[in-house]
Amino acid sequence: MSAKAHRLFKFASPQHLYVLAGRSWPWFASLALGLMCLGLWIGFFVAPIDAQQGQGYRIIFVHVPASQMAMLIYLAMAFWAALGLAFNTRVSGMMVRALAPTGAIFSFLSLVTGAIWGKPMWGTWWVWDARLTSTLILFFLYLGYLALHASMDDARRADKASALLVLVGVVNVPIIYFSVKWWNTLHQGASVSFTQISMATPMLVGMLVMVLAFWMYAIAVSLFRVRSIILERERHAEWVKEQVRDVLR
Repeated sequence: MSAKAHRLFKFASPQHLYVLAGRSWPWFASLALGLMCLGLWIGFFVAPIDAQQGQGYRIIFVHVPASQMAMLIYLAMAFWAALGLAFNTRVSGMMVRALAPTGAIFSFLSLVTGAIWGKPMWGTWWVWDARLTSTLILFFLYLGYLALHASMDDARRADKASALLVLVGVVNVPIIYFSVKWWNTLHQGASVSFTQISMATPMLVGMLVMVLAFWMYAIAVSLFRVRSIILERERHAEWVKEQVRDVLR
């Protein structure tokens, strides 16, 4: 094993991950706060009014990043779940557990902001559109994971059972992404792609800044949460007792 691989592999240890997460999450949280303030300012005060949707389009500066993160976090959960089942690493289950609440919040935010946008644009809060329905299923998958994990007293057993649910449900993510191409839906297609950009520059800049802000937020809260999970599960370990003693001094 190379020296670089060895340095990365050591973070499979809860103790090393705890230290890394403690050093990293404040930086990501600071970046999230700064970028979110900048992105909201651009989105709500700098970006021009949309010619067709008027002021109502500005909800996309929250809706689009939330929707993207809801899908990406689930993919990250599937990655950690597969890693945990394949190599039986303890931190994999902890990372899945740390990511899940944030993914659930983003999927709920995606549904709510989508409904707020849909009412004036479509004349209704909800339609059984392919993308909306598959996003609702994603939200239920998050809730299902949290409920299944909480129903088991043994954390390692809960990690493995919940990991299977995550891996089964990951097929829903490409369905969400490609739904507007595969089916005739009310939901509009992507305004930004690798081959086409159909929005004004200030709108695009505001959108990208908000996406980056949501990334930083997701990383920060997941690292913060995984530290709590590590302390809970490793509370009998000597290094945790030393951490507690250092805090109490």
